Amino acid sequence: MVTRTAAETALERELRGVAGAVPDPELPVVSLAELGVLRDVRVSYAPDGHPSVRVELTPTYTGCPAVETMSEDIEQALRSHGQRDVAVVTVLAPPWSTDDISEEGRRKLAEAGIAPPRPRGTDGVVALSLTVRCPHCGSTATELLSRFSSTACKALRRCTACGEPFDHFKEL
Repeated sequence: MVTRTAAETALERELRGVAGAVPDPELPVVSLAELGVLRDVRVSYAPDGHPSVRVELTPTYTGCPAVETMSEDIEQALRSHGQRDVAVVTVLAPPWSTDDISEEGRRKLAEAGIAPPRPRGTDGVVALSLTVRCPHCGSTATELLSRFSSTACKALRRCTACGEPFDHFKEL
């Protein structure tokens, strides 16, 4: 999770809420804030008082094809909210990780039948356990069908207990 260094203004907090509520184009059950890709929202003012909004967005990986759509959707949401001068920039450092997904985002992924990524250990190491819990029945008796699913961020698995296939959001 990225922490801001300067105090956020009330307008920035309001605009962060608007931009953060935009659904992820590939995982529409979670918002960009819940996915943890929305990094910062800043408002600056021209000498005439005209506000300008800068949004920083970090894709889940550098080749993410959805980043352009995310940027356009954020711009549209902020313009619909009355902001005329909006710029969305992609920042790659610090890199996004699955630890940036909020607890609410993990819950929504599971409710949508997508196994959420496992959290890292406190030392930053991802557990090497290969068990993935089925989002339908909770069994850990699952098998990998494909390293990639509908998006590069997800793998396709099947539960051998209930027989249901499901997506697993891969840990990064």
